[in-house]
Amino acid sequence: MNALTFDLVLIISWMNILHAVTSAKRETAPQIRKLKSSCGGGSDCPVSFPKAELKKRLTPIEYHVTQERGTEKAFSGKYVSNKEEGVYTCVVCGNQLFSSDTKYDSKSGWPAFYDVVSKKHITVKDDMSHGMRRREVVCSKCGAHLGHVFDDGPNPTGLRYCINSAALLFQSKSEIKFKSEL
Repeated sequence: MNALTFDLVLIISWMNILHAVTSAKRETAPQIRKLKSSCGGGSDCPVSFPKAELKKRLTPIEYHVTQERGTEKAFSGKYVSNKEEGVYTCVVCGNQLFSSDTKYDSKSGWPAFYDVVSKKHITVKDDMSHGMRRREVVCSKCGAHLGHVFDDGPNPTGLRYCINSAALLFQSKSEIKFKSEL
């Protein structure tokens, strides 16, 4: 990693820390409050998979992110710069989560979206880990950890879903069209 890249990662890390510290003092934004519901990765999720099966099926980083609530390194994910049209699904269960139509470059180092395919497809819950107050985003179908949502996104929602690439699979528009023709 060269000095410029290191400096950029350091600046972005500090920006995320500053955001977390200042947002911890603020009340939960109304648009985030509306997203909260029940499934948070436990037995109340409609679909569950044995951990042994997931360890075989997922890569180590996919398992770490989705099952251990991990985070991939900034700018390391395969979908950070993806500009193709299509749909992003949960890597664990295939639940449709985000459309390329709502993806934007937040300069955070992770794929960012300002909306979800359906609010029923995700669950938002409080995350007080690492001394910060954040809103964790999980798949409502299987409970996989996806990332976090912040209230500093663009219009029309004002939300920024900061999602780990390792929690996603991408289906291009041409793949979706091809599958529907079969």
